Amino acid sequence: MKVVVIGSGYVGLVAGACFAESGHSVVCVDVDEGKLDKLRRGEVPFFEPGLEALVQRNWPAHLDFTTNLAEALDGAKVAFIAVGTPPNEDGSADLSAVLGVAKSVAHAAKDELVLVLKSTVPVGTNDKVTDVVRKESKQNIMVASNPEFLKEGDAVNDFLKPDRIVVGAREDRAFELLSRLYAPFNRQRNRLHKMDPKSAEIVKYASNAMLATKISFMNEIALLCDTAGGDVERVRIAVGADKRIGYEFMYPGLGFGGSCFPKDLRALVNTGEAHGISMDVAKAAVVANKKPPEMLLRHIMEDFGDLKGKHFALWGLAFKPRTDDVREAPAFRLIEEFIAKGATVAASDPEALETGKQKLDFMGIKNGVTLTDDPYAACEGADALILCTEWRQFNSPNVKILAQKMRGRRVYDGRNVWFASDFREEGFEYLGMGRR
Repeated sequence: MKVVVIGSGYVGLVAGACFAESGHSVVCVDVDEGKLDKLRRGEVPFFEPGLEALVQRNWPAHLDFTTNLAEALDGAKVAFIAVGTPPNEDGSADLSAVLGVAKSVAHAAKDELVLVLKSTVPVGTNDKVTDVVRKESKQNIMVASNPEFLKEGDAVNDFLKPDRIVVGAREDRAFELLSRLYAPFNRQRNRLHKMDPKSAEIVKYASNAMLATKISFMNEIALLCDTAGGDVERVRIAVGADKRIGYEFMYPGLGFGGSCFPKDLRALVNTGEAHGISMDVAKAAVVANKKPPEMLLRHIMEDFGDLKGKHFALWGLAFKPRTDDVREAPAFRLIEEFIAKGATVAASDPEALETGKQKLDFMGIKNGVTLTDDPYAACEGADALILCTEWRQFNSPNVKILAQKMRGRRVYDGRNVWFASDFREEGFEYLGMGRR
């Protein structure tokens, strides 16, 4: 089947490469010719394990890239909209790109087409896109909603081996075509959930809100443990032993970040308000997510007092391991506070140095921060070391080298992956999240 994917960012490129891997003929459409040139050379513009190999293996036999939408749509049965829906100032999703693409597709389509919303969009967007294509096109364009459920750092595996495939559509023909398209990923058991478009749109936000809420809840429990004197790791393990609860997303730390959870929670709150409903649990998850970095900063201030002239080493810039995404990453909240209080910072990350530099430039932080790919070099002369991202490379540090490199003897485990005893043997003071 010929498939068109409009937008070659994170979602669009993963979808296009994985459909191509299953034998479909895929054309990715984007307005950025420079990006497409890199993709034709097999260069993926962001870090996602396994994705570059898929692109290289399938171009040009099954995967192509173009800026010409009309040419790409010729002979295609299905087209996916995978463009960004960034937040407006009030937290609502900006749908201008989605609706603009829908209008362009309506003008360019020459045959019957299933137009699929892959972008994360609020409930009611399918109706808006349907109105656009019915007004602008003479062809039968069926609009379906097919939200993505990709974890950054494991997106290729998530797409090729999905937990569920959600399809919301009005027409049986749309369900039939998407069932055929997803058949290679759906052979072991039926993972395809058919529903109306509005239900499909809500599923995405509801899923992310549920996961984010679990994280925020455990971080509040960590705050309680920190204040009352408990050990959140013992609490987490005992609570997660209940099969109704489980261990997934039950790890306390510095909070969630990235492109999905923060944006989607705010959009869900805004959508509820637009319908006269107060999404109180989602609101609480957003508020609670601000507390862990504040808790850690409070401890650092208690330990050091005046931070002027102090030097901090940070391990991890990405919001989570196995990605170079630094959007709303907790590390930058810490860096911003340190610089504002007169301290300096040296930070290291296996993949996020370039995106980290761009983030610092955007924040207007030009001085006081050094980035290095050597985590131990970042610790040279440091008064304290802070773990912000639990990359595997950071999970078993050589404490003897740290003792040689660092000026101070304090470590702050923002992800609760280190063993306090390893540090205490070398004279360090250890503090975890909710682990007095």
